[in-house]
Amino acid sequence: MQEKKSPYVNGFIGLLLVLVLIGVGVYLLVNGGNNGNAAFIVLGIVLEVIALLLMTGLTVVQPNQANVITFFGQYLGVIRTSGFYLTIPFSGHKKVSLRVRNFNSAKLKVNDVDGNPIEIAAVVVFSVVDSAKALFEVDEYETFVEIQSETALRHVASKYPYDGAEGAGFSLRSNTEEIALELSTELQNRLATAGVNVIESRLTHLAYSTEIASAMLQRQQATAIIAAREKIVEGAVSMVQLAIQRLEADGSVELDDERKAAMINNLLVAVVSDRSAQPVINTSTLY
Repeated sequence: MQEKKSPYVNGFIGLLLVLVLIGVGVYLLVNGGNNGNAAFIVLGIVLEVIALLLMTGLTVVQPNQANVITFFGQYLGVIRTSGFYLTIPFSGHKKVSLRVRNFNSAKLKVNDVDGNPIEIAAVVVFSVVDSAKALFEVDEYETFVEIQSETALRHVASKYPYDGAEGAGFSLRSNTEEIALELSTELQNRLATAGVNVIESRLTHLAYSTEIASAMLQRQQATAIIAAREKIVEGAVSMVQLAIQRLEADGSVELDDERKAAMINNLLVAVVSDRSAQPVINTSTLY
């Protein structure tokens, strides 16, 4: 079902017409009663009934609100422009908010692609763009948005690891922008049935579950230590190479392969060691 425009006229014109009908009807009733004119009395009653019927079609539409009009179960259309209107008498009026709204999901416990239990939550920013679909295609579209948002969040979370320890592919923690974009796309596909437009979705909470949080923290610490060691060794090798190149370029000291190996060993130990190096003074001759 697609949204369409409902027939209506300006409400102030309709209200003026109702007042005129009431005034004329009262005049005819009074005049007919005084003169004993049955035709005036009948016409006055008819005008009063018509005025009462027209009054049932008066409605007010607030800003950023849609008024969905139905007539005895038949969908007539929607009024989106704010104001005062006169529409079909005896029609039903259902209000649908078009304002931008937020939905904060609860913290969900999900297994990531590696099978690790994690806690995840998201916020979804959405608005209704088709009031007819929101009312007639789904039962309680707000509940539909909540359930589909949590379902999409579970599905996306189960496709990726919590942390890309190996550095390959996306991960929930390292690629938040990409994950948010995929979540928004999947949500839009799910919520299009309800006439809802997903403006944005973001992860608001991401953590390992309590039962494995300690073990995963140790793994992260170990990964960080290994990465730091790799950087230190890489820098130490560069420093040793630079030192040997400068000594050979100056020509002040001639180093054979054995002394180069000893120098490299000493420099690497001094640079890579966690503690300050203890100097050893060589008092013997060089040879």
